[in-house]
This record gives sequence, structure tokens and C-alpha cells, in this order.
Amino acid sequence: MTDNRNVIIAIILSMVVLFGWQFFVAGPQLERAAQQAQIAAEQAQSEAALATPPASAEAGTAATPGAIGADGNPSYPDRETAVAATQRVTIDTPDLLGSINLTGARIDDLELKQYRETVEPDSPIITLLTPAGAPDSYFVEQGWVAAGGANVALPTAQSVWTLEGDNTVLTPETPITLRFDNGAGLIFRRTFAVDEHYLFTVTQHVENLSATPVSLFPYSRVVRYGTPHVQNFFIQHEGPHGVLGSNNLISLKYSDLQKDQRRQLDNTQGWLGFSDKYWATAVLPNPQANINALFSWKNNAGYDDYQTSFVETTPVVVPPGGSATHESYVFAGAKEEAVIASYEQQYGFDRLELLIDWGWLHFITKPMFHLLTLLHGLLGNFGLAVLAVTVIVKALFFPLASRSYASMAAMRRVQPEMKAIQERLKDDRPAQQQAMMELYKKEKINPLSGCWPILIQIPVFFALYTVIFISLEMRHAPFFGWIRDLAAPDPTNIFTLFGLIPWDPTALPLIGGFLHLGVWPVIMGITMWVQMKLNPPPPDPTQAMIFNWMPVIFTFMLGTFPAGLVIYWAWNNTLSITQQWFIMKRHGVEVNLLGNILDSFRRKPKTAEPPKA
Repeated sequence: MTDNRNVIIAIILSMVVLFGWQFFVAGPQLERAAQQAQIAAEQAQSEAALATPPASAEAGTAATPGAIGADGNPSYPDRETAVAATQRVTIDTPDLLGSINLTGARIDDLELKQYRETVEPDSPIITLLTPAGAPDSYFVEQGWVAAGGANVALPTAQSVWTLEGDNTVLTPETPITLRFDNGAGLIFRRTFAVDEHYLFTVTQHVENLSATPVSLFPYSRVVRYGTPHVQNFFIQHEGPHGVLGSNNLISLKYSDLQKDQRRQLDNTQGWLGFSDKYWATAVLPNPQANINALFSWKNNAGYDDYQTSFVETTPVVVPPGGSATHESYVFAGAKEEAVIASYEQQYGFDRLELLIDWGWLHFITKPMFHLLTLLHGLLGNFGLAVLAVTVIVKALFFPLASRSYASMAAMRRVQPEMKAIQERLKDDRPAQQQAMMELYKKEKINPLSGCWPILIQIPVFFALYTVIFISLEMRHAPFFGWIRDLAAPDPTNIFTLFGLIPWDPTALPLIGGFLHLGVWPVIMGITMWVQMKLNPPPPDPTQAMIFNWMPVIFTFMLGTFPAGLVIYWAWNNTLSITQQWFIMKRHGVEVNLLGNILDSFRRKPKTAEPPKA
């Protein structure tokens, strides 16, 4: 009875961790108080003022869908029309396809060649960036802010740039340069280079043909119109975020930014942008550059306007008859761990690995990811890699599990003595507990050891869950049979008789969310139920009810979990059944699994009522 109680305690603890994680651990975000300041519209002309740059890079706004934007850009009914409406320079790399808009010299049209919206091979490739004026505009922009008091004609969002040189397509081998003449003695050039993956190098060059020096502050920003759909799940952050020096990781929800409107962090270093589940866009200055960073939101003609921007604190001074150059970077693409790690190492970007949210258990999650990736390279299938990881974890924890199951076996052997103590001292609880402790000490039994096989799985479970949920490598990774995406729920459903009934039970109000139950969650529930039947049913009716319903609850709870995680749990249960059977048999405990299962289906005799007085 005691070992059953320990298992119940372990199960309850598991559920507490599973459901309590979101509310008590993941809620607070790692952020420090941000210094709030208004945009400095002008700077003093003195040298001292030049050392104090503008507070943000809100130099112009983008178009709002459905109306003429504040910057004069027209509105377009769809993305394709917006792209076709302006002259462009094509982007074509092994991983990217898109164009740079000659109006404003923006990167505002970008698709990811290697990733599709669904598992179907002919489904559209992923769209990342969209021009201003189209629905859900999302683009990157660089530019200059003049020092305070200076009357400098700078290129704006409406400025039309011209292409210099013979290169007409931006590829990893052929950078392109755009030119803009302000007609007042300044010639601006913007050179875009891109590697074979997702990193753009943007070099801004200013040539001063006038007779006076010009001081300019370089800025870069990511603009996003409309609030994107996010899962709002505790396991991963989606929204504005960045790593900003001693301010560390800044992770904001879109709703947080709407409430605060501005989060400004001055005189810092780092990078910032927007992160989706599998994709991200970020602007990155030179790692040694000091910047004023800004996260902002405003209502632009009834449409949400989110921006992440930085302006460098050190001005670029262009002497008369001379020129000056500034370089910054843009990451726009898929959150591939190996690619991001290579950028961090090669360019020295501060903790760029945090583009991927590894979670609070990152010290387990990231090694788990690398182990899965290694096994995938050997086995050729991420599903098989998950099964192999389960075997490895079982092997690593085998000594602990062996001691735990051995202790459970010892408790089974002394069950008659425990019952005798309970009967003898049923009216004296302190004496009963003291006698129990003496029995445990005599037999060298740890009454809590039965909890460990379940409890030690919790961090491994969450780490594996995180890897399956967030890692791009698991997206659309097939297993066998009907499982074509390990990161998505099992597509089968017993409530439609696996597709024979043409209806969607999940659309039903209130209970619809519980009416998706695939084959693998059912297999998981069966293995969990069989594992519980390794022990005879507890005599206490409440405990017996918990044991009977727990597999059902977990089956429905995991019905919408990623298939990879459900397969892991089913396989883990199967290994646990084998492991526990072997260890308990080795310690001389008879495991009547078949009898315990059959007892579950036998009707219990009714207890005779006491005779009436």
C-alpha cells in the first residue's frame, strides 16, 4: 500500500509541475527596468551635443493597409500587388528568395526557400518579410539621423534609389549597391551583401561634396504592422526581444508593448528584433558599438505598429570633400541552431544563440538537442533518434531506478508485517509510524525511493518537449506511417473513426478541445495503464480510483501534444515496464501482471451490509 501511495504522490507531483510551470515559473520574464525617455527631435550643434545621439530611430513611418500611410506610401490589397508596384533588385541565394525595394532601399520582400507552410511538397514556401502598404507589413530599414540643429536632406522612406554597377541580382557572390543624391552636396550609397544563409551586411557610405562637415547617426530598425498570431505558450517566447548588454535578455509580449508603448534602453550594446516560433528578424550593430535601443508600439490609423530599433551613440562625421562608411547587419531567416552558432562565433554577436528560446532548462535542453541531432545523423530519422535518446536516458538512470525498484520490491516483501503493524496499532498513529520507521530501518528500505523513477523523468520530459516544440529541425520531421510531422499532434482521431466520419469534433463548443485523440496517445495511455498494473490494486478505494483514471486523464491531455513527445512517453513506459519487471523478479518478487490486468475487468463483490438492529 505504501509503494502505491508513493507512486500516487509522484504522479500528483508530475501533474503539479506540468500544469504549474506556466503560472509560477514561466510568467516572469528576465528583464530589468528600462530607462524611459522622449525622442530627441534635435541635438545641440556643439561637440558635446554630438556625443549625445537621438534617443531612437523613429525616422519616418510605414504605410498602413487600407489607407495612405503617414509616409505617403500607398496601400495595396495583397502582398503580390505591393511587390509589383515598385522597382526592385532581386535577392536569390540558396536559402532566400525576394527583393530589395528601390523606394526607401528596404529589405521588405523575403521568402525562405528551404521551408514550406505544410508537409505537402507543393505547398507555398514560407514568407518572412512583406512590403509596406500590404497587409501585415514586415520589413527592415537602415538610415541616418542628423545631429541636432543640422539642416541635412536625408533619404526618406519615399526616396527612390538607383542601382550602381552591373550586378542586378543580390547573391552570396555578387553584392549590390544603391545610390541616392540629395541634390545638396551629399551622395548616399547603400551596399547590401548576403551570405548563403540569412545574414545581410549593410554598408552605408556617405560622400560629402559640400564645404561643411556633416555629422550623422546611423540607425536600423525592424517594423511590423499588425499583431501576428502567437501560441502564447509558456514553453517558448514569441514577440519583440533582444540581448542588450548588461540588460541581458529582453523578451516582451506584444500585449506588453501595447501597454507600455515604449521600452528604451540607452547606452548599451547588443541586438534586437522580432522572434516567431521558427523564424526571426533582427538588426545587429557592430558588437563593439554603443547604441540606444528602443522597443515601441503605436496605433497607426487603427493598425498596430511595432518597431524594434537602435541608433548608434557615436556620430559618423563626414568631412568636406571626404567620405565615411558605416556597417551593420540584419538577420532574417530560419532559427537554425548551427547557423546561428556560426554567426555568434564568427562575428562576435552577444549571445545570438538566444534567438532560440531554449527555456529555463537550457542546460538540459541544448545538450538534448545536440544528442538528438547526432542520433538523427546516424539513424536518418528523428523519430528513431527520440527512441534512442529514451534508451540512453534509461541506461544513464538505471542504477537509480534499480535501487528504487529494489526498494519497492522489499516493501512488497514486508507488506504482511506492515499490515500487522497497522492492525495492531491502528488506534495509536504515532506508535504506528514509529514502528513503520523501525521496520524500514531494519529492512534498509527507503519509503520515498519509489517516487524517483517518475520524478527524475520530469526534467528530461520537459527538455525533450522543448526540443520537439521549438527546434526547427523537428518541424515537418517524419516518423513512420501516418506521422509526417513529429512536431505536430498525431493527425488521426478515433472520434472520426480515423477519417471515416466526415466531421470535425474539435469544433464543438466547450468539449471540442478534448475530442482529438490519435492512435499514438491511445498507445501511450495503454502502456501507462499496463505499467500501473505491475502492482496489485491498492485496497483504498480512493487510491484505486486515481490509479484507474490517471491513464485516461493523461491520454486526453497528451492528445494535442506533439507526436514526437507522445511516442517518447509510450516508448518510455514500455521500457519502464520491462525494467521494473526484470528488477523486481531479480529480487524475488512475484509480478502477476496478467492477473492484475484481469482483476481490473472482474466485477467486485458487493460488501454485505451489517444487520439492522
